[in-house]
Amino acid sequence: MANDVIAVYPGTFDPMTLGHEDVVRRACQLFGRIIVAVAAGHHKKALFTMQERIDMAREALGGHPQVTVEGFSGLVRDFVVARGAKAMVRGVRAVTDFDYEFQLAGMNRHLMPDVETVFLTPSDKYQFISSTFVREIAVLGGEVHQFTSPTVQQRLVEKVRSLGRD
Repeated sequence: MANDVIAVYPGTFDPMTLGHEDVVRRACQLFGRIIVAVAAGHHKKALFTMQERIDMAREALGGHPQVTVEGFSGLVRDFVVARGAKAMVRGVRAVTDFDYEFQLAGMNRHLMPDVETVFLTPSDKYQFISSTFVREIAVLGGEVHQFTSPTVQQRLVEKVRSLGRD
């Protein structure tokens, strides 16, 4: 493990899934400090507010002392550089993820040449989980306990109820 290397794991985490948690666990074995960077997600219609997503991530990742969770808006490059990070972690589930992430990594290399992008795959049992699917299942009244931590599941149930979709 590189004890002095800071890595940033950016995403919208709407909501944080067991797959995200697994990627963080794997990153903890490689880097001394992980910053989970919760994006405002201007390009996506989020179910949860940014603060709710930050809170969920903090609850789900509380057992990892080298992990912190912060929100950000704007370019991830600015966030990464301001934190002195030397690596950016990206979770990749399938070939379709890799194609997009590979292009993004190339762009980020031009924007921040001193920062490496590290692709991590979740455990086999989490490779099919996506936040989009989890949101859809929850909104349509399905069970999501096998895809999220109990605290995230509870927040999903409460959010769906508050929207009158239960």
